[in-house]
Amino acid sequence: MADKIVALKVDVDTYAGTRDGVPNLLADMARFGVKATFYFSMGPDNSGKALRRIFTRKGFLKKQLRSGAPSAYSLKTMLYGVLLPAPMIAASFPAVLRETEQQGHEVGIHCWDHVKWHDYLPWFPKHLTAMELGRASALFEEIFGHRATTTAAPGWTVSPDSLEVQDALGLSYCSDGRGTAPFYPVMVGRRFRTLQIPTTLPTADEILGVNGVTPANIHDFYCKNLQEGLNVLTIHAEMEGGAIRPSFIRLLERFQDEGVRCISLGQAAQQIDTVPACELFMGEIPGRAGNVAIQGALIP
Repeated sequence: MADKIVALKVDVDTYAGTRDGVPNLLADMARFGVKATFYFSMGPDNSGKALRRIFTRKGFLKKQLRSGAPSAYSLKTMLYGVLLPAPMIAASFPAVLRETEQQGHEVGIHCWDHVKWHDYLPWFPKHLTAMELGRASALFEEIFGHRATTTAAPGWTVSPDSLEVQDALGLSYCSDGRGTAPFYPVMVGRRFRTLQIPTTLPTADEILGVNGVTPANIHDFYCKNLQEGLNVLTIHAEMEGGAIRPSFIRLLERFQDEGVRCISLGQAAQQIDTVPACELFMGEIPGRAGNVAIQGALIP
């Protein structure tokens, strides 16, 4: 029987998440000797602008209240880009980003402007898509002294243009969608050559408040739903590194007790043998308001 393996993917969305959540996660992961892949938002924190989703995305407010997600974000964060200036994230905390890599974790690009990409990518002209990733890539290289080898789309939001830009960047792999196993994406008939390693497990904000899942028992849910072989879990610096940090510590304790191996996505990519081509499309999944990129049928 195959081992149960969890590739940990950390999305860092905000100024506060970078400042506070990432150091917390680094400390907790060091305690248990696990490594992860951290995806950093490189540009401005426009979190306040996300509140318009209350009016544009069915179920957004209900999902936020059910999951307790608002407790992960301070009032100040929710005003950034609206009533308060949007602070620059990576440029404010380059030492945090470098410390993450120095502790042996993999680092990659989440985005330049998280809210802008998440909410407007489908309407971007190609040059704007390229500019968003280009600006993030330039600052990433300035901070780390090397190019990024992986990216992960905000809100699992992709387009054929964004996949084309990723191909042009010569990345080793990306983690842009939701699915079951690594694949090469085919979107609206266009084939792309950058490996995708999708998130296979639901995120905390998708399952909290559903079917009795609470911060006190969410670790039980994850352990019961692990598959043999590779599982990919996306956590957030603002949630698992902040509002539900004790829940994440309990999860790491269970993984340790049950012999579940935690690795980075880069380590997972190195262990992949045969990779199929699969459809990638935008659609709905349980627990999340709005569309996300979903792995579809095999493509011959």
